[in-house]
Amino acid sequence: MDTFPKLRTEAVTQYPFERTHRYSTEVLRFVDGSEQRFRQRGRPIQEWTVELQLLDEGEIHQLREFWVAMAGKVGIFTFHDPWDGTDYPNCQFASDAAAFQLDAEMRGMTTLRIRRLVS
Repeated sequence: MDTFPKLRTEAVTQYPFERTHRYSTEVLRFVDGSEQRFRQRGRPIQEWTVELQLLDEGEIHQLREFWVAMAGKVGIFTFHDPWDGTDYPNCQFASDAAAFQLDAEMRGMTTLRIRRLVS
């Protein structure tokens, strides 16, 4: 399985770094106005927002090539969470759109959202 690429500093992300856990909840609304809620999955969906700035050409190229290799959110890879040091398998990009920008030398930037698939 492919692994999300590291930067030249051996980090996978920079600050600010966001990690969220959310549950997928189904809401049934009845004619009398009452509601019934239940989880669709027992475990939360984990998502990371990776904001990267001040990247060099090589780092932007490496991330863009990884994006292409994963075909957007089609591919599955392992993501190393720097908060808890865990390698999470079965991750994918959360969107089919990504922007990789290189304004000048050492001025590359991108924001990627990663989601862990739960079974």
